[in-house]
Amino acid sequence: MTQAPTPTADSVRRLVRTLLRDGADTAAGPDVRPAAEDGGPWTWWVGDRHVLRLAPDREASVRRLRELRLRDLARPHLPVAAPVSVAHGEWAPGLTYTLDTRIAGGTAGRQVSALGEDDLAGLLAGLREVPPRQAGTLGVPRTAPRSLEALRRMAAHGAEQLGAADEFDPARMAQLTGPAAAQLAAQPNTAVLVHRALSADHLVVGADGRVRAVLGWGDAVIGDPAEDIASLARAVRSPAAVRAATLAGYGARPCLRGLWLARCDAVIRLAQRLEGRGDAPLPVLRAELRHAWEAILLERVTELRDEAADGADEEP
Repeated sequence: MTQAPTPTADSVRRLVRTLLRDGADTAAGPDVRPAAEDGGPWTWWVGDRHVLRLAPDREASVRRLRELRLRDLARPHLPVAAPVSVAHGEWAPGLTYTLDTRIAGGTAGRQVSALGEDDLAGLLAGLREVPPRQAGTLGVPRTAPRSLEALRRMAAHGAEQLGAADEFDPARMAQLTGPAAAQLAAQPNTAVLVHRALSADHLVVGADGRVRAVLGWGDAVIGDPAEDIASLARAVRSPAAVRAATLAGYGARPCLRGLWLARCDAVIRLAQRLEGRGDAPLPVLRAELRHAWEAILLERVTELRDEAADGADEEP
């Protein structure tokens, strides 16, 4: 396989010069700078209005093009913005670029307001409205629901490690029993379009606490809607995530399933990071752990009826 060339500021500037008029007639050309803090070469800010993403390999090229088409499919169903592609093509043989609009605003590190929770509810409801069959024709993969029991066992082990490091009280894992995990198993015929990365980095939140946009659509799948509830629990705190999911029409079962997916994931992710696996910043992982383990009123529910209406049925 041919090695991809390493993008430089000069090569990126030359590419952008052919795509945008802004700065094309100046000697210096458009202002470009790496978006990553470590100066990585694959994502670049272009002025203050665009972002250029370069695929490093053919697999990433396929994902990027699929992401563009998926955003276009989902956009009419969403109450918040998604990036719009200004141009796309090849920056090297077989390797794509996408030039997108840059959406200004803060991240979910800002507190989401009550109106912001309404925005998140609309987002979850909109994702459910996207026809899974149409998303599938774009190449969006279908994934099976994760086993909460298997995740519970992994999290119990991780909780012991965190307890030894004085990061977490492992006794809290006793709240999720084996029978409870079985009761919260994913229900059949509930697969929807799942963003699967509703993290603080991908939620654009204004100073007023409203959610303005959602970024990072490259990992979307057709699958378990509780996964997006779980992502939101880690990003904006469990009470806000569950309130948003309830407003979106989800019942107790998927909300509690999402809560426990979030809690188990948060424990496992921090334990793995402390072992030296992964490179996510520790402050971010510790914040996710705190957010996921905030108590919610719904936890007082001890019996769940069979809610066939939870989620959305797949298209036949």
